[in-house]
Amino acid sequence: MNEATPAPVPPPPRVYRHRLPTRIWHWLNAGTLLIMLMSGLMIFNAHPRLYWGEYGANFDRAWLVIGSTADEGYLRIGDWRVETTGVLGRWTNAEGVEKTWAFPGWATIPTSYSLADGRRWHLFFAWVMAIGLTLYMLWTAIGGHLKKDLHVRRDEWSPRHIWHDIKDHARLRFPRGEAEARYGILQKLSYIGVIFILLPLMIATGLTMSPGLNASAPWLLDLFGGRQSARSIHFIAAWALVAFFLVHILMVLLAGPVNEVRSMVTGWFRLPPEKDA
Repeated sequence: MNEATPAPVPPPPRVYRHRLPTRIWHWLNAGTLLIMLMSGLMIFNAHPRLYWGEYGANFDRAWLVIGSTADEGYLRIGDWRVETTGVLGRWTNAEGVEKTWAFPGWATIPTSYSLADGRRWHLFFAWVMAIGLTLYMLWTAIGGHLKKDLHVRRDEWSPRHIWHDIKDHARLRFPRGEAEARYGILQKLSYIGVIFILLPLMIATGLTMSPGLNASAPWLLDLFGGRQSARSIHFIAAWALVAFFLVHILMVLLAGPVNEVRSMVTGWFRLPPEKDA
């Protein structure tokens, strides 16, 4: 007697997870922020020190310094100091030449030292980011993305719900089935923080560092406590975005990179089966 042929397993259902404006902005923003980070590191190399307040020069006390001595590179934050030779402050390029810039050439645009070119790259793509962010924020509010995907429901604000989501992420327990098509509370807060806080803060502090804007909008200096404070906040916000990017990439890899990337290219996402399926 022949055994019964098992029924074929149906493919997992698909949902339209990411609409076209989200996909366009996602990839445009990814490239723009990478270029802005690398060109920003070149600009930072011109004066690798950060201060609080209105003034800052070589002999003023800086809260962060990436520097070098005769034989080592170092990073100093406040009174804490660590040697960073070969990574920051003092490193060797591909030709074997020792350099004393704060950030190495492979991490900057351009790769060779040029403050003028770094500023050109940075300012051009700052406009790309600012215009793209403005259009995306308008679409998020008017097109229903905020209400449909990012709105935090009343029950999601409970400490118990937030703590449960934190534990699930720490244990790499990702939602399955229909729940995977919706953003969790940590995702919502992260995306809201990036779109409506971090990126606008980057733009505002960048404008505060512009001498031309200081004359037409001096209130920006008062808002951030001086140009040097704005520069420090700009630097911190930039690395907060880097931290978000690294965590985002890690979550994509752990959740299933093919499905996640495909959904951000085509919009269509395959729902993973329920645990008991």
